[in-house]
Amino acid sequence: MRLLLVGAGKMGSAMLHRWHDLKIADDILVVDTARNLKSPADLPPGFHPDVIVFAVKPQTLPDILPAYRAFADAGSLIISIAAGRTTAFFKKHLGDNIRIIRSMPNTPAAIGQGITGAYAVAAVTTQDQALATRLLETVGEVIWFDDEAMLDAVTALSGSGPAYVFHLIECMQAAGEDLGLPVETAAKLARQTVIGAAALAAYETKVSPAILRETVTSPNGTTAAALNVLMQDDTGLKALMQKALRAACDRAKALNS
Repeated sequence: MRLLLVGAGKMGSAMLHRWHDLKIADDILVVDTARNLKSPADLPPGFHPDVIVFAVKPQTLPDILPAYRAFADAGSLIISIAAGRTTAFFKKHLGDNIRIIRSMPNTPAAIGQGITGAYAVAAVTTQDQALATRLLETVGEVIWFDDEAMLDAVTALSGSGPAYVFHLIECMQAAGEDLGLPVETAAKLARQTVIGAAALAAYETKVSPAILRETVTSPNGTTAAALNVLMQDDTGLKALMQKALRAACDRAKALNS
């Protein structure tokens, strides 16, 4: 398999490292402004990729896609991990008959713990989809969707989700400091609490998060007192998270307008 990666930022580099480690392809070339191959014109003569993975910022795609039209016309499978850019957008720039897969991984891909939502157009074959799964699974689990519109929700939930968790750690640390804990101690307690809770959730796969929450919560205890604040209908964490994910989903849709 000959693989062409366009863009080697954080996500692209994470995937590239996993592909190299697992020897996923016979030949992997990278086009990125920070590398020797800065455009398709720099590719070796006669190089034709079986798969092109676009891992660039969505805002840059309108300018760079036309240069890859010849590859798409020649049958390269196209995989995108650009937030908000629909398959219709790629067809507009690369042709109506392209085999295009839209996907959204997240940053834990860097350690092989990511999760990716993916959607394939009708022209994508079973073999294409299996190949895409093989590439994407190197950085974590893959979930396929029949409705492309779900990819904006995936972007809002899991694509952007790690940032929400990191901010939760920040907030827990700040709250601990406000209660008088030393900065380093509050930071360690907050980080490890989230890490440990996530590991427990990963271990107890048959137990719902609600049940896990209840096992920590004694009636009229300290956890219950905190949850009375966090679970308020109008101002609690659920309402805030719904508002946050809606904003992220709307932004994903706007990126394609």
